[in-house]
Amino acid sequence: MATVDVLNSAGKKVSETQLSEEIFNTPIKKSVLHEVVRSQLVAKREGTASCKTRGMVRGSTRKLFRQKGTGNARAGSVKSPLRKGGGVIFGPSPRSYAIKVPKKVRKLALKMALSSKVEDNTIYIIDDFNLETIKTREFVNVLNALDLSDLLIVSDAEEATLLLSSRNIPDVKVIKTEGLNVYDILKFKNLLLVESTIKNIEGRLS
Repeated sequence: MATVDVLNSAGKKVSETQLSEEIFNTPIKKSVLHEVVRSQLVAKREGTASCKTRGMVRGSTRKLFRQKGTGNARAGSVKSPLRKGGGVIFGPSPRSYAIKVPKKVRKLALKMALSSKVEDNTIYIIDDFNLETIKTREFVNVLNALDLSDLLIVSDAEEATLLLSSRNIPDVKVIKTEGLNVYDILKFKNLLLVESTIKNIEGRLS
């Protein structure tokens, strides 16, 4: 098992904790991580772009003028895609961009993402933030004591103190164990876990 120091809000070591080898020491495959991250990103696309084909455009289907003898190019109805206000050829229509990834693969990718943080020594554990009130300044003081930035924080605390104190800081994001995902882990350079979340993460992925 990997051993990681547990820090307090002052940035001092208070104890050590053991991380499960099954979860935090998984061989990393970039192809698996790429597949899961891509599925997360495309799922954000709404897929609502739409335009009218010539069959949907309102207008007469009458032939504009006779086929021969006018000196003009042959023309059909006013709804032709070649005319102003006509339909669109091969235009977008509402669709889903979702890519289905098996549950086992998503679970494996999450283990790999966590293992990459252990491998890079960019995973940190804190016992508690000890924020009494909603104050961005107090939260920034904790980050300065830990000397961390570009940070993803995982906390299961129910109170909104931590979330509201951190929301004005652009390179910091706070999520719960249930919301832990591959994209966010890889997006941020550092990962900070509140000590109480480790058992929940291991229970979810074991």
